[in-house]
Amino acid sequence: MEYNDSETARELAERARAFMDEDIADLRGEARERDLYAPQISEEHGGMGQDFRDVLPLFEQAGRSLLGAPAMRVDAPDEGNMHTFELVGTDAQKQEYLNPLVAGEISSGFSMTEPLQGGGSDPKMLQTTAEKDGDEWVINGHKWWTTQGSAADVLLVMARTNQEAHPYSGCSFFLVSPDMDGVEIVRDIPHVGPSMVGEGHAEIKYDNVRVPEENLLGERDQGFQHAQQRLGPARLTHCMRFTGMATRALEITKAYLDEREGFDSPLSEKQALRYEIAEAETRLHAVRTMVRDAADKIAAGEEARIEVGMSKVFAANVTQGAIDTALQFCGANGIGRDLPIADFYEAVRAFRIVDGADEVHKRVIARDAFEDLDEAELEAITRYDE
Repeated sequence: MEYNDSETARELAERARAFMDEDIADLRGEARERDLYAPQISEEHGGMGQDFRDVLPLFEQAGRSLLGAPAMRVDAPDEGNMHTFELVGTDAQKQEYLNPLVAGEISSGFSMTEPLQGGGSDPKMLQTTAEKDGDEWVINGHKWWTTQGSAADVLLVMARTNQEAHPYSGCSFFLVSPDMDGVEIVRDIPHVGPSMVGEGHAEIKYDNVRVPEENLLGERDQGFQHAQQRLGPARLTHCMRFTGMATRALEITKAYLDEREGFDSPLSEKQALRYEIAEAETRLHAVRTMVRDAADKIAAGEEARIEVGMSKVFAANVTQGAIDTALQFCGANGIGRDLPIADFYEAVRAFRIVDGADEVHKRVIARDAFEDLDEAELEAITRYDE
């Protein structure tokens, strides 16, 4: 398939594919040697300085192994957090947090989601507060699903800083160390997920946590705007990584079907199975095209919220369907863990929830679809004559 990728994009993807297919040792060191480490981060801060659009094919190749994203430093939540530091961090914050994050010397957590009835799919319900007291901010709240929160060296915490304003114009981000007084890492939440990488999602309580003014990340009361700047590219990154998972799952499945015989012929000759594979390949092609379109719009300075939402919800469902098909067609080998399909299967289900549940994105897409209706389109219909 031709996706109109630049020569740089194709060359990056080819090197990434070779990296994922070969024996991996000292992953991050090897990624650096192959010029595949943190490609989306500027060279000033330890990355490769590549255009986001050009690294999309690399993200897809990284998804071919659960170890790929952390090896190349394109893993969540650090990838999105590094992007946030680049966009809105002060020089001091970049020096203290961004540079060591890129180097892999520290890790971070994105602490925004709250338990019932706090902010979740409806972020306007956010209840965590940060109140000014002299030259400090005092944070009180209850978060959960803070990815790698129990292992993080720094937490990006969203809190309401203007109780009188709408949350979209009254929240801010703060940098909080887990070692600060009042921070309680309650637990890592048991969850559906791959067993190969023990990625935790922490429940955290903030009880009168005091942080200095310089720990405000970005502009005061602009937290939601900064979150949107972070989430757009991060969602597209996820789309491509899960597309890589689904693509590899299908490659394994096609090889398996071609070798496995049943009912007097190879399974690859069974029409029903061939048609399902064809359907999965077609939908994955559509995902890649949609993501590139959204990325082009972001690169042109657009928010591309609708295009990103469409890409995310479509990619989540397509990749889940493709991996489910792969698991089913490989039978016992699909549910076994000699192959990576079972781990992919557990990993992909969460994608329809994290970074915005399907229903939330569909709500936004539908709202846009019903704007600017043209009543002239109904001029020809017959109406009841009173």
